[in-house]
Amino acid sequence: MERDENRVCLECGSRLMGRIDQKFCSDQCRNTYNNRMNKDETALMKNITNRLRKNRRILRELNPNGKAKVKKQTLLAKGFSFKYFTNVYKTKEGKIYYFCYEYGYLPLDNDFFALVINKEI
Repeated sequence: MERDENRVCLECGSRLMGRIDQKFCSDQCRNTYNNRMNKDETALMKNITNRLRKNRRILRELNPNGKAKVKKQTLLAKGFSFKYFTNVYKTKEGKIYYFCYEYGYLPLDNDFFALVINKEI
C-alpha cells in the first residue's frame, strides 16, 4: 500500500490526501489534465465533426423536399467534401448511397447526384 506522502496530483503535483485511488487534488486539476491529454484527438474529432455538419447543411439546403437532383459542381461550389460521410447504404441492385446523418446522396451519370433523406434515422 502506498503512503499518503508519496501520492501526488497528476496535474499540479500537490500532495494527495484521502482515498488511496485518488489521482487529482481537485476537479479543476482533473479537467485540466484530461483536456491536455486529449487535446490532439479533440481537435481532430472537432474538425471532422465540423466537416460532417457542413456537408449535412449543404445537403439539407439543396434537398428541402426530400428528393432532388444536383450537379457535382453545385455541391463543390458550396464547399461540400465527398471525403466525409457518416454511413453507407448499399441497395440490392448494388447502388451505394452515402449519408451525412439522415441526408444522403447517390452518384449518378454525367456528374449528377440524387439527394435523399432517410426518415428512419
